[in-house]
Parts: sequence; C-alpha cells; structure tokens
Amino acid sequence: MKRPKVAPTSSDDLRPPQITFVTGNKKKLEEVKRILNNIPYELIDQKIDLPELQGDPEEIAVEKCKIAASSVKGSVFIEDTSLCFNALSGLPGAYIKWFLEKCGHEGLNDMLVGFEDKSAYAQTIVAYCPSPGEKVQTFTGRTDGKIVRPRGSLEFGWDPIFEPKEGLGKTYAEMSKEEKDSISHRSRAFALFQSYLNGIK
Repeated sequence: MKRPKVAPTSSDDLRPPQITFVTGNKKKLEEVKRILNNIPYELIDQKIDLPELQGDPEEIAVEKCKIAASSVKGSVFIEDTSLCFNALSGLPGAYIKWFLEKCGHEGLNDMLVGFEDKSAYAQTIVAYCPSPGEKVQTFTGRTDGKIVRPRGSLEFGWDPIFEPKEGLGKTYAEMSKEEKDSISHRSRAFALFQSYLNGIK
C-alpha cells in the first residue's frame, strides 16, 4: 500500500500567525509581553501615530483600532488607558497622558486640592481587530484606588501617584513587576484578551 505524499513544509508554515501591538512605548511593550505570555501568535510591535480622538473611552479605542488595522493591513490590537478622578467626574480619563505631560505628578495632585474625595480608578481598554474592515472586539480591566503624592520610581507614567485598594499601601511605582501584574488594570484587560485569543484558535 502506497503512503500518501506529504507536501513539504517550509519554516514559514510552522510559525504562528503574527499579531501586531501598536505602541511606541517600550516599557508598555515589556509589560504586555509579560502578561501575554501564552498566546498562539507571534507578538510584534509597531509604532503608528494614531489620532487623539475625543469621546467615550470605548468608542475612542474602537476607532483607533480600525485605523491601526488599515495601516498594518493585518491582525492588530491597541490599548487605551485612562486614569479617572471620581471627584472630577472621570477626568482626566483618556487624556491622562497629556495632563501628565503638562502638569506633572504634583500638578495632577493639585487638581484635587479642595476635594475630600481622592478616589480614582485606572482603566485599560484593549481593542482587537483580526483584519481591516472586520468587527473590533474590546476587553476592559479596571482597578480602584486613590490619588496620592508621588512615591516610588518616576519612570513609568502616573504609577507614582496611584495607590490601588489592593496594593497594601503601595503605589504602582513601589511594587515589583509581579505585584503590579497581579492587580493592575492592564493585566486584567489583557487576561480577558488572552482568554479570547486562546479560545478562537
């Protein structure tokens, strides 16, 4: 009995499909690679200057992801992170990057001078599009906490001023990578995203 012929396979056939994370932030990329440590894709990154849109955080993430998918011409995901002060009805929210650049850590604290309520929440929305023109899926992670005067390393955004409720009195910036990953808004959003990716393969 003759054996069926097996078509030769190239090394390209054995490689997992690629998925592009749109970011120019190397520290953010390092954190996401740490969290997405078990997906059936090869994770690559690409910097794209996406427009700064206004509106609801989820709507912003969806629109940015559509633009990114058209640019990359393939499977892509983006993440949009907000830091929301409850006393200010959710501001700075999705605009935290620009507030931090203009005001600094102390300036962000000063925004709450005169308010007893220092509570806040950190939120990440991951938006994923399998290819241009397809439906965008979103995954949201949230961590509650409060705004404090900066403590810890000043290297990673607004981490020094956010003390999560589950942080045992530490700010994000005072935590080890493992401590932060266990409770962060980003890790919670990406855990949902990872489950989704593993489920569709």
